[in-house]
Amino acid sequence: MTETMGRRERKKAATHKALADAALELFLERGYEDVGVREIAEAADVSVTTLFKHFPDGKVALLFDKDDEREAGLRAAVRDRPAGQSVIEALRREVAGDRVDRYRATPRFAQFMDLINSTPALRDYTRRMWLRHEAALAEEIAVAAGLPEDDAACAALAHFALEAGILAHARPDHEEALERIFDLLENGWKSVTGEG
Repeated sequence: MTETMGRRERKKAATHKALADAALELFLERGYEDVGVREIAEAADVSVTTLFKHFPDGKVALLFDKDDEREAGLRAAVRDRPAGQSVIEALRREVAGDRVDRYRATPRFAQFMDLINSTPALRDYTRRMWLRHEAALAEEIAVAAGLPEDDAACAALAHFALEAGILAHARPDHEEALERIFDLLENGWKSVTGEG
């Protein structure tokens, strides 16, 4: 039974990856608006029904198949940061590191970002996707800072740390922009917690 479940899970993961890879390839080749879900399903050799089982939000979600991993990474960055590292520095490294890791791991990541920035539906979805993690991140920040779970400063920090990545992605000087945004956040956060 365990062996069967393992095989089933591997097949499911392979189908999920095949769909995401096919979608990315087609979107980069022809543009997001000019590709339909039927074409993506055919390219991955699955039915349209299977595509929607894996990606219930439709074709926009095909480009963002690692959403759950992002939230876990954000929470872990705050919770598991090294002793002496500020919450802001942990978030700065997570947001900047996430970007660098994706650039290195995906040779066409720059094209991927151009596609997102030039397609309003993808830009909007990206923003909504990132900001979905706001409440979970705010809760983790509050725990780390020893502040109440509903603390407004923790909620604001979570919101603006997530927005920092979005704002920086849209700028040609994205690395410098990210640094400047986190410098601003760090100075404000110190006034709330005294954290240095």
